[in-house]
Amino acid sequence: MPARVILKVTEGKLTGKEYVFGERAICIVGRGVDCFPRLPDDEEHRTISRHHCLFDINPPGIRVRDFGSLNGTYVNGTKIGQRDKGKVILDKSDQYNFPEYDLKDGDDIRLGSTVFKIVIQKFEICSVCSKEIPEDKVARNRLDSTAYVCDDCKRIDELVKKPLLKPAAPILCTQCGKEIPKDKAHGKGELPICDNCASKSEALPKLPEPEEESKSILPQDIKERFLEIKGYTIIKELGKGGMGVVYLANNNITGEKVALKVMLAEVAVNEQSRERFLREVEYTKYLKHPNVVQMLDYGSWKGVFYFTLEYCDGGSVDKWMLKLGGKLSIEEALSIILQTLDGLDYAHNLEIPEVKLTDGRIVTLKGLVHRDIKPSNFFFYGSGQNRLSKIADFGLSKAFDAAGLSGYTRTGSSAGTPVFMSRQQVINFKYSKPEADVWSMAASLYYLLTGRFPRDFPKGKDPWYIVLQSRPISILKRNPAIPKRLADVIDHALIDQPEITFKTAIELKRALEGAL
Repeated sequence: MPARVILKVTEGKLTGKEYVFGERAICIVGRGVDCFPRLPDDEEHRTISRHHCLFDINPPGIRVRDFGSLNGTYVNGTKIGQRDKGKVILDKSDQYNFPEYDLKDGDDIRLGSTVFKIVIQKFEICSVCSKEIPEDKVARNRLDSTAYVCDDCKRIDELVKKPLLKPAAPILCTQCGKEIPKDKAHGKGELPICDNCASKSEALPKLPEPEEESKSILPQDIKERFLEIKGYTIIKELGKGGMGVVYLANNNITGEKVALKVMLAEVAVNEQSRERFLREVEYTKYLKHPNVVQMLDYGSWKGVFYFTLEYCDGGSVDKWMLKLGGKLSIEEALSIILQTLDGLDYAHNLEIPEVKLTDGRIVTLKGLVHRDIKPSNFFFYGSGQNRLSKIADFGLSKAFDAAGLSGYTRTGSSAGTPVFMSRQQVINFKYSKPEADVWSMAASLYYLLTGRFPRDFPKGKDPWYIVLQSRPISILKRNPAIPKRLADVIDHALIDQPEITFKTAIELKRALEGAL
């Protein structure tokens, strides 16, 4: 069931204010001007740090973690996270590890004189237009055990005499891709297969069931046949990531080699979450640019979401770096970044027609923000002078979060890669702007040239707090051989206090070309 998390202020000067979150969000709370929610900067809150604690929200779940503040955070009257007086949280001689606390409906969080009450609201949405159905109309607007319809869609149905819900998608043979009659769709094996293909095999293998869905990658003992989805045959594994596994696969109909990405939801998947996720992913089909990896197909099967992408035979840039000793030449690094900046600029300015909002309105969406730009999402296509650099995974992590499928692993891993994130993205993760991707592109160039992140992330330190409290290190301190004009542009691009310098991908590209 869809849900939202509300931080309701019940005590203090902000009493009555509500902060509502309907999808994945990271909230930094404190007295700092860049915090959200921001606490009053007055005598009653002098015990509160500028960046005091973090809320990691993924409705209906919410966690809190104190940043090691001097006076701690109170959860239902119990103090958490307080550090020893006189110690500095970024002192390299100390290691701080403040645990996260899972919160539930009705919990109280006190910071100074301000108290937040956690309110978790579950609701139903229309299965036709995705509009929220008022609580007092849920019972009478139920179509079946899992589907609901709003008054507007019900009224339209009465006028045009068309069924409220679209007919189920045709079931295709996983061997040849042909449609299977409904009365025979589930009679041949655990994966649908037509009579013709079934006759070619004496016995259909029984497929192993997936292990519990709390794991973020596919279990090792799931055999390749488990992934013979919709006519794709696995050739080999290409790599693993935070949300799944990527395979080289063959399209059994066209013979084309593709990259098959398989993602396991970390929570129970209902029909509404599945539809919301696939609707979000559908936006990426409009991305058609030589420097963006093209999505070819997508779907879901038994709780597993899969995508086919154009196969980039040169592999990922981060793996290429390892083969070359951990960093790239200036010429090669700039070639990669200048190309991917073209792809990024295209995506940020792309117009996507007929996007359906949660309130039922149909609008044209302007641009897609990636939110997870990093070298492991850059891929090579082709070789030699014709080699192209491409950006992968546009919108996948955002769609997974928006549909509430990512569950929780650890803060910082399920909400992006903080080592390549700007301060602005950490503070306002949900509403990341295109400039946050531009900053991450500059951070990626920094990494390609030095093999190091723009900021130091000492073991045991909170990576989110480090991004908030420290500034990037000049690239010449990492690699003195970089030409000064180029170093100046990179350092300038990595400024994120009080704001990010370059607002668009094309601005950064022109600045880099001017430094050559």
